[in-house]
Amino acid sequence: MISFFLQNFGCRVNQAEAFEWAEQFQGGGLRLADDAAHSDLILVNTCTLTSRADRDVRKFLAKVGRDNPSARVIVAGCLVDRARAELERVPNVTLFANKDKGALAEMVLALARPANDASPSRFRARALLKVQDGCDCSCTFCIIPSVRGGSKSQPPESVLARLEHLTSQGFREVVLTGIHLSSYGQDLEPKTSLQALLKEMDKRCPGLRLRLSSLDPRLLGPEMREFLAVSAFIRPHFHLSLQNGSDRVLRRMGRKSRQADYREILADLRRLAPEAALGADIITGFPGEDEPDFRTTFEFLETSPLSYFHVFSYSSRPGTAAASWPQIPQSETGRRTSLLQKLSLQKNADFRRSFLGQTLEAVVIRKARDRVELLTANYLKVLAGVGPWNEGDAVRVTLDRVEDRFALGVIRD
Repeated sequence: MISFFLQNFGCRVNQAEAFEWAEQFQGGGLRLADDAAHSDLILVNTCTLTSRADRDVRKFLAKVGRDNPSARVIVAGCLVDRARAELERVPNVTLFANKDKGALAEMVLALARPANDASPSRFRARALLKVQDGCDCSCTFCIIPSVRGGSKSQPPESVLARLEHLTSQGFREVVLTGIHLSSYGQDLEPKTSLQALLKEMDKRCPGLRLRLSSLDPRLLGPEMREFLAVSAFIRPHFHLSLQNGSDRVLRRMGRKSRQADYREILADLRRLAPEAALGADIITGFPGEDEPDFRTTFEFLETSPLSYFHVFSYSSRPGTAAASWPQIPQSETGRRTSLLQKLSLQKNADFRRSFLGQTLEAVVIRKARDRVELLTANYLKVLAGVGPWNEGDAVRVTLDRVEDRFALGVIRD
């Protein structure tokens, strides 16, 4: 039986695409393998958001070439759109640009000519559902619109049918993804919105647990904030693409946001959903960011109700406006990144400690011989002892200790 392995780089949209391909491949007769070294077919879904992402893809492809030179390698996604000529030099490779991803599964199955006796296994404990792709924004640092194209939303009925399929398969939590999720529906005819889609999801799939990927604060008005915070079916976890805390840097980024806007949004979410995890993406070392700008961002993050932030060192992307501007030395950018990462760890540990002794809803996301890994509704990673639980099961866990990156707890049911 032909086996396949999926290696994913980058955003949750890529994860959602890989999740769907895994289901389609297994439905078509392929077997999901545990590692790339012993797989007949390897699919690599790439990212090119940063130079580090490019480097990680190249490193993985080189390792595949050494460990499994006879495997057929499928490379898809953003790096294909940006650096196709480079990837064409990889031995035994087939390339798929982003625009061709819709036909990928069918074409791969035609190439593989699989048997029909595969026994499906879950690719992930939680389902991922992509409802939107591309972006119409023009941030000066971002290459994604040039490799993904403009915003494209899936029709609501198509999304709802897919959601019903996932819930019928027993998934207890679904992660909703999009490159610019907040703009969902604005390109459709007639126009709709993310809020309208979420309301329909709640009607069609009662009991659903839905988690949202990154949200754009520029499209997070008071009505939407209240809806998200009080909706029982939406997990209390909101991740925002803030990018910086300095008004001057935000203007250079083309973000059209101000720190005061961020403070208002975060204060509203914390007031409406006191238990919610609030996260953010932050870029350090953006061209022109001086030390006062960085201190402004640091102080904003330190005093904000954010419970964690993902910190990215600015990476110059060819073809973007910011790539032509004077760059900040990597050593200085690295220093700023390290300071913010330490602050994030401290704030996240404080957030986890605030729930010690409480019992929270959670999903089993990974099971090993000596422990299970859980994710609570409000995005706390918890380790607990083994028991009669499987990946994807909904449980309740009481937190009794906090360590560096995890909490430790006891499952109650």
